[in-house]
Amino acid sequence: MIAHLPDVQLGYDDQGDGVPVLFLHGFPHDRGLWNAQRLSLASEARCIVPDLRGFGQSSTHGPFSVDQYADDAAALLDHLGIAQAVVCGLSMGGYVAMAFWRRHEARVRALVLCDTRAGADSDEARARRDTMIAQARREGAGAIAEAMLPGMVGAETRARRGDVVAGLRAMMSRQPTAGIVGALQALRDRPDSRRTLGTISVPTLVVVGDEDTLTPTSEARAIAEALPPAARVRLEIIAGAGHVPCVERPSATTHALADFLRTLA
Repeated sequence: MIAHLPDVQLGYDDQGDGVPVLFLHGFPHDRGLWNAQRLSLASEARCIVPDLRGFGQSSTHGPFSVDQYADDAAALLDHLGIAQAVVCGLSMGGYVAMAFWRRHEARVRALVLCDTRAGADSDEARARRDTMIAQARREGAGAIAEAMLPGMVGAETRARRGDVVAGLRAMMSRQPTAGIVGALQALRDRPDSRRTLGTISVPTLVVVGDEDTLTPTSEARAIAEALPPAARVRLEIIAGAGHVPCVERPSATTHALADFLRTLA
């Protein structure tokens, strides 16, 4: 489906009944990242799964920032008549989820932060973003997919799940170059969210693959430890998964999400 919003067109899926859950994908993905969860959770949740600006079927024009992505997601909820949702983001989507909390706190029923970190980029990381921006402009999405793929999945997936690796390569390779460049700029310039964690007052689930090298378990533990008692934090470490456990270990990830959603009833 396509939502024609005042400033942007967003591709999205809307499936299921129950508590609304807004799923936000990572970089450089599209909404297909969450297909397994959308299909499996539809019997107990209303799964709203957009392509962020610049990806999938969404508009490729700016502005690009984590705040803009969050505002786009809020506009989609307005379009669908949804006042409040569980906001679930992976990696870049986790940064957007934290921005969503800062900007639209009253609309957040609960949070799920997957394979992400709260801190801003270091100077070295910003320089790597700039190098990747130049590569994307010069060589296109396929080159970015090949550069990202080694860190995207865990050793278990690389050894045993060639289908998953191939599917992720195809997903990343088909993203618009303009969206990739805009997202890299947004990631490079995003604010530090560590103070944001201390303000979170809704139930929060933190998920991470135990083989994640991009945002390792130490980052997930740091998020969990920084959350206040009001967040009633739960930490789930998904065995045999890297940076995208929702694709690498879909059943285990869905089980963790379903258990969390039931605590909200």
